[in-house]
Amino acid sequence: QVQLVESGGGLVQAGGSLRLSCLASRNIFNINNMGWYRQAPGKERELVAGITSGGSPNYADFVKGRFTISRDNAKNTVYLQMNSLKPEDTAVYYCKATIFRLGSDPYNSWGQGTQVTVSS
Repeated sequence: QVQLVESGGGLVQAGGSLRLSCLASRNIFNINNMGWYRQAPGKERELVAGITSGGSPNYADFVKGRFTISRDNAKNTVYLQMNSLKPEDTAVYYCKATIFRLGSDPYNSWGQGTQVTVSS
């Protein structure tokens, strides 16, 4: 199992930047996928970006070219660099870890979330 703690959220003006961090309680080198999701008030949680154990990223269309996901296995940390922020990026951002298990459903762990607020 793995516990996740997000940090780095806050209040920023439109056009600004923030870097979110997700610290895992153990080594992440063998965690198959790690990702960032977000949930705005009244909306469903949605995928923002993900990264595989091999370092391959994927992004939601609405953040392509603005956000960058990365992982530092030595620090057990996944980052989300967010640039050119827009008011519509305002949400609680969650980190998720997924471990595939042979013959069983994947194991998923979520962090507690960090608030990102972008003012216009």
